[in-house]
Amino acid sequence: MKTYDKYTVAPEHEGLTIEIYLKQIVQCSGRRLQKLTRAKGILLKGRNVFLQKKVKAGDILQILVMRDQAYGVQPEEGEISVLFEDAQLIVLDKAAGQLVHPAGQTEGGTLANYLAHYFHSKGSLMTIRPLHRLDRDTSGCVAFAKDARTQTEMEQQLQCGSFKRTYLAIVQGVLEQDGVINEPIGHCPGKPNRRMIRPEGDEAVTCFRTVRTLSKASLLELSLTTGRTHQIRVHLVHIGHPIIGDGMYGKRSALIERQALHASTLCFAHPRTSQVVIVNAPFPADMARVINVLEKEREGNAPAFIEDCDSTQATLQ
Repeated sequence: MKTYDKYTVAPEHEGLTIEIYLKQIVQCSGRRLQKLTRAKGILLKGRNVFLQKKVKAGDILQILVMRDQAYGVQPEEGEISVLFEDAQLIVLDKAAGQLVHPAGQTEGGTLANYLAHYFHSKGSLMTIRPLHRLDRDTSGCVAFAKDARTQTEMEQQLQCGSFKRTYLAIVQGVLEQDGVINEPIGHCPGKPNRRMIRPEGDEAVTCFRTVRTLSKASLLELSLTTGRTHQIRVHLVHIGHPIIGDGMYGKRSALIERQALHASTLCFAHPRTSQVVIVNAPFPADMARVINVLEKEREGNAPAFIEDCDSTQATLQ
């Protein structure tokens, strides 16, 4: 049985074509609009309609809810940690060392594969739609949309900056002042997987504040105004404070087997209720051990940081 979302045209939208109304008001992507057209999934007053027809105040548009036909990745049994889930969204706590989705030579063992199996085990067929990415060795929050409409709406929040992502990083050196790094980032010649500061690169802005100073190191909280590949890692090495354990942009460390970077918090407006949702990923044990070692080096009898790292998973405001 087909189901439809209904939209009543407001007086201020009278005169728009259905195509413009769907793109600007309903926020349909061009791809979704093509699928709806092919499926004859746009109805005006219960009848199929052309995209160039103009709407009137009070018109009722019915938009077919497109059902997913495939997961998009091979379902694979594996452990996932769910931080938040409802009918539109799911947020997972990604482990360090795991890809978000298949890429290159890696076709399985990713967060997307495990999530597909999770949906399959519940009898749900949903295309896996990650809203953003994390590097393989970065842990923490990753959000997925459960349908195309939610994906479009959340991507709009990402583009306008209202979908906020906060990270925690342990960096080399003591940083006692908060700051903003505004340096463009581009590809590194001859090294396609690396990025660097380039005058002709894409705008990149990272804000940081010092949470805690340690023995020759600092725990920083960072937020992104933009979302470039490796942005935090490139910006921090640029100011002389590379992330501990970052073998690509700094150097490896005996304290931790990966870069000490964690996507700690997501904050966004729920696409249906507009309530503010805050999702926190617990501080990872390997980074807590680094904190403990560095604290003991500085103070000798400092309390274990891991005892302070419990965090609530999701809250609404």
